[in-house]
This record gives sequence, C-alpha cells and structure tokens, in this order.
Amino acid sequence: MTARLDAQIGFLKEADKLKSVLRASRLVSGARRENSAEHSWHIMLHALVLADQAGPEVQVDRVLRMLLLHDIVEIDAGDAPIHGNPDHEEMARKEAAAARRLFGLLPGDQAESFRTLWEEFEAAQTPDAKFAKAIDRFQVPVINLENGGGTWDEYEVTLDQLDTRVGVPIRRGAPGLWDWLLPKLTAFFARRDGTA
Repeated sequence: MTARLDAQIGFLKEADKLKSVLRASRLVSGARRENSAEHSWHIMLHALVLADQAGPEVQVDRVLRMLLLHDIVEIDAGDAPIHGNPDHEEMARKEAAAARRLFGLLPGDQAESFRTLWEEFEAAQTPDAKFAKAIDRFQVPVINLENGGGTWDEYEVTLDQLDTRVGVPIRRGAPGLWDWLLPKLTAFFARRDGTA
C-alpha cells in the first residue's frame, strides 16, 4: 500500500510542473499567456457546460478524464501551438516519450489506464475522443474573439487556416459548436482584414 501511494504522490508532484508550461494562447483579458494546467481545467469546464453538444453515445465522464490528462505530456514535450509550424513527427515522438515517462510514474494499473485514455484522445477516433478534441479546439478561438484576436496576428492566422486546423475537428465532434462559431469568426476576420 505504501509503495502504491508513494508512486501516486510522486506522479501528482510531477504533474504540478504543468502549471509552469506556458501556452501560446492568452487569457480572455489578454493580460498574459495561459499555462497548460489552466487550459486543462478550462476545457474540462467547457466539456461539462457544453455536454449537450455531444452525441448521445458520448460519455462525458470519460471526456473529462481525457481532457484532464491530454496535455500532461507538455511537461516534457512543451506546447506546440496549433498555428505554429512544429515538426509534427518529432513532436509526436516527444509526446509519446513523455507519456511513457509520466504515466510510468504511476502504479501499473493506473499507468496503463491513463496512457490508454491519452492515446485515445490523440487518435481522435472514438465518439468520446472526437468530442474531447472538438472542445480542445473550440476554447481558444472563443477566447481570441474576446481578446481582440489573441495571437492570431502573431501567427498570421487566416480564416481558412482556422477552418482546416480548428473547424475540421470541431465539426467531427460537436458540429453545433462550429455552426455557432463560424459566423463569429467570419465577421471578425472580415473586420480585421477590412473586407466587412
């Protein structure tokens, strides 16, 4: 019992490092960049509040667990901004190694369960993972609309890029959210680009 608890507490102490991983996205206020732990909490809240946008086969409790764990690998791999130009293969290798190390701190049963859930989120093929991925992609554009575009100018983001990188996963997992978001994005980019 002591060894199991020691391993669990060791994992929890290591997980605290997620609070120090800064993301590219900013807070609604624009005051600063959010950290990955804040992001994980906020998208879990999004999933809970927006659960009525999930398909009937989606188990929101599993989605919440996925979202809680999905970015823990950033402790080792760092944040890869969706509108940046990372080497996706290299980032996938770093994240897989991070998942092995971090979840490997846990007792075997939890290590396997958490890693499997993380891999399911990454693959985004199950109804739960598609909804989780949609929520993950939905949060930042909503915040950017509130804070004047966030880092869209910095990354030279276009509406077409948003449709490809954000719209596709949202449509796959929560199409009603994209139907709500797209007109707002279209209006924002028309104003920003002077085509409104």
